[in-house]
Amino acid sequence: MERITQLADVIDRHVNGTGICTTVMPRLSLIRADQPSTPTPAVYEASLCLIAQGSKRVSIGDRSVVYDAAHYLLVSVDLPLVGHVIDASPDRPYLCCKIDLDPAMLADLMVSEGGDVSSTDLPVLAVYPGDPDLIDAACRLVRLLDRPETIDALAPLIEREILYRLLTGPHGPMLRHVATAGSHLNQVSRAIAAIRRRFDAQIRIEEVAAEAGMSPSSLHAHFKAITHMTPLEYQKQLRLQEARRLMLVGGASAGTAGFAVGYESPSQFSREYRRLFGAPPRQDIARLHTVPAAGMAL
Repeated sequence: MERITQLADVIDRHVNGTGICTTVMPRLSLIRADQPSTPTPAVYEASLCLIAQGSKRVSIGDRSVVYDAAHYLLVSVDLPLVGHVIDASPDRPYLCCKIDLDPAMLADLMVSEGGDVSSTDLPVLAVYPGDPDLIDAACRLVRLLDRPETIDALAPLIEREILYRLLTGPHGPMLRHVATAGSHLNQVSRAIAAIRRRFDAQIRIEEVAAEAGMSPSSLHAHFKAITHMTPLEYQKQLRLQEARRLMLVGGASAGTAGFAVGYESPSQFSREYRRLFGAPPRQDIARLHTVPAAGMAL
């Protein structure tokens, strides 16, 4: 418990207000919430999420997991999830650090560390019991914010240690499959990256499949098995979430936001937006302006 308390202290020291706080380390984000939040769809990058205080539930399709200070979340590929903080208060806020996984560093570690790439049925979204060594490394990474001049030299070393501990932990086989060229997980990960790069344009499944090194039918089957949605459904969620951000943060109108993310029909945009977020754009944005920023937190 001492390590997790130290992590909570250092996160609390460096997070400003509630919601997501980016840092000078591009793969490190800090999150704070002072009260439970409403369920909110968002795309989670492949990442390690360590809660130092409080708890949160995330869901994909009909699968839900809860993680807290005694359990950490590992997301192996970019996934559209619905998440909400379930345990937080002003006296004991929800505090979390999110560390995005560097695929190049992961692949390099696999080469140097070796190990067999055996088949696995581990889920790409999973919760595991807390690891004191992992928490210690995360604490040291966040603590670098106290001395910014040390970040360039030390952050890559600590990130590499974190990835090493993940590779040699219970989820190692899953990460090896994600990083191994030719595996279905790696191919779907490449398809996800292709869709995210041009989410606001019309996509051709044949082109995405070719970029992933798969046939269209194989892409469809494996993509849905991993993300619980088709490639086109995945793109739709990206579009709607970006439109929501444009309206909430940028003050764009519903028509402008819908057009900006690739919708040509305002009625279709409003209909699909309501289906995902539970209310039409104007009503949803008005509601979000009355709730804490933590409602949007990862």
